[in-house]
Amino acid sequence: MIEGEAQLVPVGPQERYQLNPELVAAHWNQNSVGALVASPANPTGTLLNRDELAALSQALKARNGHLVVDEIYHGLTYGVEASSVLEVDNEAFVLNSFSKYFGMTGWRLGWLVAPQDAVADLEKLAQNLYISAPSMAQHAALACFEPQTLEIFEQRRAEFGRRRDFLLPALRELGFGIAVEPEGAFYLYADISAFGGDAFAFCRHFLETEHVAFTPGLDFGRHQAGHHVRFAYTQSLPRLQQAVERIARGLRSWGA
Repeated sequence: MIEGEAQLVPVGPQERYQLNPELVAAHWNQNSVGALVASPANPTGTLLNRDELAALSQALKARNGHLVVDEIYHGLTYGVEASSVLEVDNEAFVLNSFSKYFGMTGWRLGWLVAPQDAVADLEKLAQNLYISAPSMAQHAALACFEPQTLEIFEQRRAEFGRRRDFLLPALRELGFGIAVEPEGAFYLYADISAFGGDAFAFCRHFLETEHVAFTPGLDFGRHQAGHHVRFAYTQSLPRLQQAVERIARGLRSWGA
């Protein structure tokens, strides 16, 4: 995999913002060695289901390629459970972390599941990059698996779901284009074409005039990024309601 050459593959609502076998075939070249995908994904919140993961795995194996799946938002899904690629491919690489579902952002603690024949080389990388995860973070993470802690995480997941169910229709009603309903993570990826202008300037306008922060699409890629923004529903429902009111007001002054 070290000899591979990275390339971005454009995806849109028609692919639910996810890589598929047809796109692998269209973009594979002599410098390709594998594919990296995220499920659930940031910034779109879309998932790859079990069959889609299996098809992607088969497409890569047919080209002697490797599949790497970022599953960092596993656990944060709404109305559906996220499938792990390991259900269909025991040779895939899986990235995960305590940062999202377990709420340990900043503790720098995660894990990698890898094929057995890759472990020795990964150990060499780990020894030279960071040696080991901080002991304090490892001990703190043990509390994540206590029943009372898991109950808190599930309550928080339900709250994220309520926030999504409020913010999604509220933004659509204001004119934001959200073609694909997110099933995981805590983001909405919205098309601002109806309002005109550049996403960076759009975000700056609302930050400076209404004190509402969301992120321009350029932070997440290049394909149609100039007219997309990402909203995060990581604030309380009352705060989100206030934000929607401010966005509605800010739209009236945008471009004036």
